[in-house]
Amino acid sequence: MNWKVALFVLVIGFGAYQSWQKREAAYSPGAPAPHAPAQRASANSGQVFINGHRIKPLEGFSIEARVLSVRHYNHDRESSLAPVDLALGWGRMADDAVLRHIDISQRNRWYFWRTDNFPIPRREIETHSANMHMIPANAEIENKLKSVSSGKIVRINGYLVEADANDGWRWRSSLTREDTGPGACELVLVETLTVL
Repeated sequence: MNWKVALFVLVIGFGAYQSWQKREAAYSPGAPAPHAPAQRASANSGQVFINGHRIKPLEGFSIEARVLSVRHYNHDRESSLAPVDLALGWGRMADDAVLRHIDISQRNRWYFWRTDNFPIPRREIETHSANMHMIPANAEIENKLKSVSSGKIVRINGYLVEADANDGWRWRSSLTREDTGPGACELVLVETLTVL
């Protein structure tokens, strides 16, 4: 086999592997992530420092949810702290039967959805999905976050946090799933991440 054929086979094989790895999971009918995120008073009152940012835990946070969309960031101010945003859904916002009617996207640290035919009430869409800015606690978690793909179910444990820097920059997590619009995103320090 000449080198051009070998290279072609290698490129096709790599592309097929990447497609297979990032494929959307198929789940049986119903919501594969039925429970709302859990939030609790933080036992951790100390600060940690990540890439020149002070991170203050506000509340403990755990979520098992479906990944609705993934967006990687490399060039904005926040990317050195939170290189990945996950749009997550739980309850009926994790159900294929609902999601097939909703278009979901992310850009500029925002999560957007639209539908021409509401499969569930608008308020349920708003309160059972969220854009979450993910701060990896270490390099292993960062690698896991960067490999997560849409459609997967993830289990995340960590903290909702506030971050600041010496130049006055500040970023604070929402502490409720009931809000929408500016300031409604969660800023999550991710200590563990499992793809189910």
